[in-house]
Amino acid sequence: RRAVELLQAGELVAFPTETVYGLGADAANPEAVAKIFAAKGRPADHPLIVHVAGAAYLDRWAIDIPQAAWDLAEAFWPGPLTLILKRAAEVPYAVTGGQETVGVRVPAHPLALDLMRAYAQAGGGRGGMCGIAAPSANRFGRISPTDAVHVREELGDAVALVLDGGACNVGIEST
Repeated sequence: RRAVELLQAGELVAFPTETVYGLGADAANPEAVAKIFAAKGRPADHPLIVHVAGAAYLDRWAIDIPQAAWDLAEAFWPGPLTLILKRAAEVPYAVTGGQETVGVRVPAHPLALDLMRAYAQAGGGRGGMCGIAAPSANRFGRISPTDAVHVREELGDAVALVLDGGACNVGIEST
């Protein structure tokens, strides 16, 4: 509940996925997304992945979704697969790095899924888009964290809350 409240208030929340820990913000809120870039020292033209609770939220983020994307989502979500699709008009360029495409995925970690579902149930942030932008929770160019302790060591007070879900199973980013 606290993580959802912080995300809706435009704050950063780190959480585990099956791959690495992510640094999350309301993906529909450009000001919150800017906090990700500032905390990481990440160039603004590097797009972020939007995490959602399930394929049912895909059409909030993308348009002209080909059948192959729906098939891949059904086969591999939740899981470490990111679909790159044409962005919907409501998707801020802050999250796409100025590009006309958006990356979307459904994480398989139980704590991440609980967070995505609770976020959607609570209204899903700005515009009810129900997406959390979440690149790896580390400074740009550094090794991605696989444990909550690594996130705190790397980003400190830039993150309002770190959800500790133990060590990540995969240890590398999604495909």
